[in-house]
Amino acid sequence: MTPDAELLRRHAAGDPEAFGELFLRHKDRLWAVAIRTLSDPEDAADALQDAMISAFRRADSFRGESAVTTWLHRIVVNACLDKIRRRSARPEVSGGGDRLLDAIAVGDQCLDPAAGSDVSIEVAAALRQLPHDQQVALVLVDMLDYAVAEAADVLGIAEGTVKSRCARGRAKLLPRLAHLRQAGDPGGPAGPGLRRSGGPGRPAGPGGPGVGPAAGRRAGRAGRAGRAGRAGRTVWEPIRRRIRPTCA
Repeated sequence: MTPDAELLRRHAAGDPEAFGELFLRHKDRLWAVAIRTLSDPEDAADALQDAMISAFRRADSFRGESAVTTWLHRIVVNACLDKIRRRSARPEVSGGGDRLLDAIAVGDQCLDPAAGSDVSIEVAAALRQLPHDQQVALVLVDMLDYAVAEAADVLGIAEGTVKSRCARGRAKLLPRLAHLRQAGDPGGPAGPGLRRSGGPGRPAGPGGPGVGPAAGRRAGRAGRAGRAGRAGRTVWEPIRRRIRPTCA
C-alpha cells in the first residue's frame, strides 16, 4: 500500500488521483471526528468538506513533522471549531436534532457511532454544554479512543493539557450522563458508588504522624484529589464504554 506521505507528495506534484485515494483511506475516521464533535449531519458534512478543500489546496505546506493522518485530523478539528464558533454567533435554528433522528432512523450506524438508541442524542446535548476545547478533547479520547499522545498531536497541545481538559469535561458530563450507568457498574444503580475518603487506616493527623499542620493539610488535599480522580475515572468508565463508537 502506498504510504500516506507519498500520496500527498504525488498530489502536490499534480497526480489527479492521489488525494482521492488518501481521502478514501481515512474518510470514515475523519467523518467520525466531525459528526461526534458537531452532532449534526449537515454541519459535519460542511466541516469535513471545508477541511478537505483546505487540505487539497495546502498539500504543499505539509512538512512531515507529524503523520499525514494527524495533519488531516487537525484540519478537520479546526474546521469543526470554526463551525461551532459560527453556530454560537447566530441564533439557534431548530431541526438539527430532527435531522440526526432521521439519519439514525434510516439505519446509518456510522453517522453517529452511538446511534441506535437515545444515547447519542443525550450525549450530543451534554457535549454542547462544554467549552469547545473540552468537547473536542473528549470526542477524541473518550469517544473515538485516541491515545492521549495522538490527541495532543492532533490538537497541537501538550499531553498534560489534553488530560486536564478531559478531566474537567468528564466532571461536567458525569452528572448529566450518570443515568447511563447500568446495574453492577461502579456508581451504578447496584454499584458501590463513590466512597467518602477516610475510614480504617486513616492517618492520625491531617498529614499523618510527624507531619506539620500546613504540610498535613496540603497532603490531605492532594490525597483526597487523587482518590476523587481515581474514583471519578472508575465511575466514568462504564459511561465511556457506552458512548464509544461501534464503527469508526
